[in-house]
Amino acid sequence: MSMPRYEFRCEQCGSFEYWRSLADAAAPMYCPVCQREVRRIYTAPGLVRTPPALAQAYYRAEKSTCEPEVIRREPEKPREQPAPPVFHQSHGRPWMLEH
Repeated sequence: MSMPRYEFRCEQCGSFEYWRSLADAAAPMYCPVCQREVRRIYTAPGLVRTPPALAQAYYRAEKSTCEPEVIRREPEKPREQPAPPVFHQSHGRPWMLEH
């Protein structure tokens, strides 16, 4: 279930956004900095459909602002060197057999 994001305004600290469930929409909200009760700012809903790949990228970028995600990459395997070319040298004429 997705939760809507609401915008609030604290008279002392300014505006901030907070994700809340619809059931908690009418409950009082308090500033995360000064703990004063704040009022909700009514804004236009975000009706634009974001492509799933872009939405996932936004989510990861927002999530990593506080705690970056650690990504480990497999060490590269050493590349095998190709075998040196083999040169055949023939002495004499090809129609002659050597004894």
